[in-house]
Amino acid sequence: MPFKNYNIILASNSPRRKELLAGLDIDFKVSVLPDISEDYPDDIPASDIARYISEQKAKAYKSLIGENDLVITADTVVIVGDDILGKPKCEEEAREMLEKISGRTHQVVTGVCLTTKAFQRSFRVSTNVTFKQLKDEEISYYIEHYKPYDKAGAYGIQEWIGYVGVTSLEGSYFNVMGLPVQRIWEELTACLGSEENN
Repeated sequence: MPFKNYNIILASNSPRRKELLAGLDIDFKVSVLPDISEDYPDDIPASDIARYISEQKAKAYKSLIGENDLVITADTVVIVGDDILGKPKCEEEAREMLEKISGRTHQVVTGVCLTTKAFQRSFRVSTNVTFKQLKDEEISYYIEHYKPYDKAGAYGIQEWIGYVGVTSLEGSYFNVMGLPVQRIWEELTACLGSEENN
């Protein structure tokens, strides 16, 4: 298996990101630093926000990692028209977000940053997701039973709302879950594959 000479660290407590990265059959550990800011400049384009935040997260780890460590930081945002949807703080915010994506196509953008002592590589992956017009009772049921307060845009595509609401998807499904694992594999291979063969 490639990358065996590196200690890969996933800087996320997200159970979905852990599950997705594990699907690549890569050995890794999870390490999360507290209180890393997820703020971003007001003038940054919406499509660059997730990548910017992933780079900011990586800065917090840079001085802490060893020579053979590689840290993966990531951030996901949902873009609906001119609105950026992060994680809802309460039921009211979750309802507002689901009402915004109802009957429309939105973008899910995940920014990823790969960081070692020697290099840093960052990228973003975007997926277009279209929802049917959600009924009020469907929104209420989902919020009550799934409490999507840890999810950008107030939904998990792998949950009930994705089953009943998503009518089409263009791009990576796993990106919508929170980690574009196919692209990560390609980037890791490009960054580390040649070193492994030396």
